[in-house]
Parts: sequence; C-alpha cells; structure tokens
Amino acid sequence: MPASTRHHRALAVFVHCLGILAAVPALPAVAPEAAAVPRPPAVTPQPTAPTPGPTAVTPPAPVSPPPAVAVVARPPAAASAEPTPPSAPPAMAPPSRTPASVPAPPVTVAVAPESSPAPRYRIHVRNVGDSPVETTVRQELPSGSSPTSISAGGRSTRSGGSATEVTWRLRLPAHSTTTLGTALAATAPGQALTAPACAFTSDGSRPYDCASATWQAAGTPAAAEVTGAQPLWRQTPVLLAGLAVLLLLGAALFWVWRRRRGRRVTAAALSSGGGSDDRRGTIYPRPATPSPVRRRRTPPVALLVGAAVVVLAAVVGTAGWTATRRVSEIDTQKQPTSGAWMGTGVSGPVGVPLRESAFEFTVYRMSCGAHGSAGAVDGGTAAPASGRRCQATVGVRNVTGDQQPWHGQMQRVYLPGGRWVSTDEPATRAANLGRDVFANPVAAGSRVVLPLVFTVDGRDPPRQLELRSGVFSAGVRVQMP
Repeated sequence: MPASTRHHRALAVFVHCLGILAAVPALPAVAPEAAAVPRPPAVTPQPTAPTPGPTAVTPPAPVSPPPAVAVVARPPAAASAEPTPPSAPPAMAPPSRTPASVPAPPVTVAVAPESSPAPRYRIHVRNVGDSPVETTVRQELPSGSSPTSISAGGRSTRSGGSATEVTWRLRLPAHSTTTLGTALAATAPGQALTAPACAFTSDGSRPYDCASATWQAAGTPAAAEVTGAQPLWRQTPVLLAGLAVLLLLGAALFWVWRRRRGRRVTAAALSSGGGSDDRRGTIYPRPATPSPVRRRRTPPVALLVGAAVVVLAAVVGTAGWTATRRVSEIDTQKQPTSGAWMGTGVSGPVGVPLRESAFEFTVYRMSCGAHGSAGAVDGGTAAPASGRRCQATVGVRNVTGDQQPWHGQMQRVYLPGGRWVSTDEPATRAANLGRDVFANPVAAGSRVVLPLVFTVDGRDPPRQLELRSGVFSAGVRVQMP
C-alpha cells in the first residue's frame, strides 16, 4: 500500500473517532436507579366472549371490575447519585434604576431681553400654586457691567469678584405673575450680554426655577466664532492640490516627449530604408544595408539628480512645516476635548447653555461663603479650618432619548494654580433637603435645577466649573466671573 494511502486511511479513522466522541455527550443519559427498576408488565386486553345468536337468550353476566395496574413510583431527582447541573439564569437584564420623580416647582421664571440701545431685561416670575409663596429673585449681571435702572423693590449688591447681582424679595399671590426689570449701562457695539435670573426659597438657599437671556443691540447679527484665517497657500488642501497638478503636468510632458521621440525614430528608419536614386517599389527584396547603430537618448544624469533632489526637498519641507504647525497649535494648559473622549468639549460664561454628549448644562450662579465658614455636615468629613463652601446653581437637561446617570465625583471646580475639588456630596444632599441627586438617573427629555456644593480652601474664588455626564464625556467648562 503506498504511503500516501496509508496516511489517508489513518486520518479517516482519526476523524471517525472524533465524530463518535463528539456524539457521545448528545446521547440521552439514563439514571442508574431508573435502569434498575423493572418495567411494569404490559396490560393486555381481555378477550370478550362471542355474542350468541338471537335465538338464545341468556341473562347478562355481572361486570367485573378491571384488574388493578401496579404503578411504580419514580424516585425523586434529589435522591440521584449524580448531581443535577444548575439551570441557566433567566435571559433578562437586571433591573435598572428608575429616574426619580421631581415635583414641579411652584414658582417659574422666564427672562426676555428688550430691543433697546442699552441692555434691558424683563423677568417674569409666576406662582403656579394654589397658595401664596414668598420667594427671593436674584439676577446675575455680566462681569464688568453696572445697573442703571432697577424695578421697584430691587437692590444691587456685589456677589464676589467683579460680578454684581440684583435681588428682589417678593410675596406672590396664588396664580399670579410679577414682572421685574433691569437696565444696564451701554456697552461696546456688537457685544452680547447674558444675564441669568433665579427664584429661590424665602431664605435664598434652594432654587425653584432659573432662566437666562442674552441681549444684543438692535440690528446687530449674532456674534459668530471667528477663527484665525490662514493664507491660501499655507492651507493643506491647497498644497496637496498643487502637488497633484505638478505630478499631472510632469506625466503629460513625459508622454509628449516619448511620442515625439517615437515619431523621429520612425521617420529616420523609413528614410534609411532605400536609396535616393530609385524610389519605385519592387517585388524583389533589396539587400539589407547595415544601418548605423544609434544610441538611445536619455536625459542627462545631472537633470535627473536635480529633479529628484527638488522633489525630495519639497516633500521634506511640506512634512516639516505641517508637523511644526501641528505642534505649535498644541495647548498644554487646555483640557482634552477629543480622542478617547465622547463628543467635543465646549466652554462658555455663566448663564449660557452648553451642550455635551448627553446633557445640556447651564450654570446660573456661583456663590461662596466666608473664609473658614465650612463646617461638618451629617455623613461628611470635617472641613479644613480655612475651608469654605461654594454653591453653584446648575440646570441639567437630558437631550437624549434615554435616561442618563451622572456622578458627583465627575463635577469639579478648578482653583488658581490648577487644583480642583469634586462635589461635596454630603453637603449637596443637605442643600437638596436630604435628596441624593446622583442616586437616580435623569429622565429622558427632562430638566432639573439644583444646587451643587463644593468645599474649597483658601480665599481665592473658583476660576472654572467643569460638568460632565459620564466618565468618558468631554464635558463643559464654565468660566467664573
């Protein structure tokens, strides 16, 4: 038997053995107890007596009861010597946390700018409840601006840093609307000013509702983000297009040169085919005359080397210029906004809605207590002796179609020098009347306004507030005035 045939038969036997081993687990298993129990005897039907003819009349025989059939009880599965494998878990997802139901606030706020040469705002405060409500309304003015007119009952105070706020204390009757107004000093032409307003409880600690509006001079278009324009010849697409045109022109010139050279060679061959004295054709072949061997024309070596050097220098120069430009654009002090992060990070001032991958954040106000006024709260650690608490009034809107969780450790304030602190969750829970705002996700399409508390040390106010929906979200950054 050839060696190849022996190998094939051995391989076939090996494959058959593998198939048998694979089919053995699929055979039905028989418990040893079930195999040891004898099967009950089969019940055979009793033959009936033949029916006599109509002439013979006999009395009916008494009907005897059917014979009893012995039933053998099967032993329970637990008594089996072989343990039963555990059943598969149910094919269903674990229950997820449901969004917390937040009751509608009894007071709502709406802010609208007026079309006037100087910045003016109208604040509509409405009581939607069935009973009177005492509230404190605060409007945060843009940094560096000063009020020139305030509606009755309002007063302006310095809230810290260069920001100014206007405060009203109101008693709103049931189902009533109160309109407030402020006017600011004239600003530079084309400058947009955003002034948020919030309605708080009577003690000014917990917000009911907040709103914001941006004023622009009449006839002034919306301010667009201006990016540094670059010369046309320095833009990468233009450079690539120019290089492609040069390559096409070079290919076209080479093709034309080859075509003309071929024509010259053909003409020279035809002209050397016969003598000048007899140009008539003949059926007899003429003796072949040796033609002079011509050397193929090639471009000079210096020209080829020079062209290669020019192309290499152009490629290296373009690559070096692009790399230098990319490196010069890197800002080491800037937070990451792409790469592994979801979405693009955005920045803005107080009162401007900023949207990231899942949430739209709006910071309406930031206030800090006195130096060393931070004390321990229930469930929290003791604050440093020089610490103080800063409370940010934040609006969170879920812009996705699903409920979205968020985490207190991902909300941060940045202090001078690059230091940052996360949310003080026990203090935030106390500011929200014992409710943990991070325990439940935010429902799809809903909006909540809540305070976030941060415990900082030192006398310098926070410079930036960073908010994000998830660990890998690029988030938003709000510049503090």
